Amino acid sequence: MAFYCPDGAMAQQLQASLEDLEAVGRPGLREQVSITWVRYGSSLIDSASPRSDLADFWADRPAGAAWRGDQARYPASVVKLLYLVAAETWLQRQLIDDTPELRRALADMIRGSSNDATGLVLDLLTGTTSGPELPAEAFERWSLQRQLVNQWCEQLGWSEWAGCNACQKTWGDGPYGRERQFYGANLENRNRLSSDFCARLLHGVMAGALVSPLAGGRMRKLLARSLDPGTRAADPENQVDGFLGEGLPAGARLWSKAGWMSQARHDAAYMEAEGLAPMLLVVFSEGADRSRDHQLLPELCRRLINPS
Repeated sequence: MAFYCPDGAMAQQLQASLEDLEAVGRPGLREQVSITWVRYGSSLIDSASPRSDLADFWADRPAGAAWRGDQARYPASVVKLLYLVAAETWLQRQLIDDTPELRRALADMIRGSSNDATGLVLDLLTGTTSGPELPAEAFERWSLQRQLVNQWCEQLGWSEWAGCNACQKTWGDGPYGRERQFYGANLENRNRLSSDFCARLLHGVMAGALVSPLAGGRMRKLLARSLDPGTRAADPENQVDGFLGEGLPAGARLWSKAGWMSQARHDAAYMEAEGLAPMLLVVFSEGADRSRDHQLLPELCRRLINPS
């Protein structure tokens, strides 16, 4: 069962928006995207922390709709959101040390989407390091260690995890040595996440329902994006322009983690704007054309944040 309650009117609005966006020069769009959209009656921020039983929070399902929301796709840098939550979980369980270097890596991983920082974080989470190819027995041990985040996700018991995989670093030029060995001959072990899973993860982060309220506050601080034009102009890779945040009205607030590469343009965002219902929106779009499409995500956000 989805963490949101399916809403027929939202589903119709989402489908109509996709049909319109496909009709203006985006053939095949509906096969290229996965979307999960959730709308709230009031602010989601820290809404779980006053509750003594988190089961009550998860049982209170907001209205939502999805398009191919359960389809696992390559998540690009959106996987860094999951690694952030995992790091805060490991810290709470005292499985890793809370050091200035770890905090610097987490900040750079989320704010600037640094692949180098992500590599350190995943090394700490799994007790593995990159390097030359390994002989069979050593590689088997290494591979088991690298599955620790997957094992934790499985233990969450979320139906949205089905078909997902999160055990790889993120790259600029690509993996080498044992990292390439771990991908498999046909890249069958690439990361895979669904928009439904990422939406539930971000839902929990924003509400303070994962790890602890204090950790939730730290994660939200890293995910916060400035919509100030001057700030955005000073940072061409601001994760707002060309993504969902660009579609927000002036004065809105945004928390997000984008992902982009030659074959993908994704975003996972929670947003609040005066006079409009708060909403959470995760969009995965695949293919070279979608990667270069700077207008798709902003336009979809504009269409969905306003009631039909």
